[in-house]
Amino acid sequence: MSTLFLAPLRFSAQEMTEVVGLYASNPVYCRAAGEYDPERIAADRVEADLREEAGTDGCEVLLARDAKGRLVGLLCLLDRHPADGFPWIGLLMVHGDQHRHGIGRQLVSIIEERFRGQNHHGIRLAVLENTPSSLAFWSSLGWQEIDRRTDNQHGRPCIVMHKQLT
Repeated sequence: MSTLFLAPLRFSAQEMTEVVGLYASNPVYCRAAGEYDPERIAADRVEADLREEAGTDGCEVLLARDAKGRLVGLLCLLDRHPADGFPWIGLLMVHGDQHRHGIGRQLVSIIEERFRGQNHHGIRLAVLENTPSSLAFWSSLGWQEIDRRTDNQHGRPCIVMHKQLT
């Protein structure tokens, strides 16, 4: 049974402070993605990027909190990709002080169960090629590489992964 709770990001000042802290707790990802300087995460830029994401048709930005209400993760989900019809995980970020504590696995399980309950037969995501630990994480959960290409937004080399939901 999961001890995590998901709720839509409401963009309050308090939530955005927490989200900026979440990004700052992941300097390796920030450097690899190249979108944010991990030493100076610009709150207004994070908010603008997440508002754009949340404003995209079929997308939602969710905060993951533990039983004590602490922010432990952030998810961006797309219910149906226009190119392939599959749901996609656009981002799954776990707070840096919670890495290797099973939070990521719990979040993936919640997402998979959610899409399985909506009668989806598979789900996809893209992993940056320069993040081998991310590739190892997703592979350990049964996700399989199906393609390599650049991402649409920034042109970064990515590995597209798929998981069959049975």
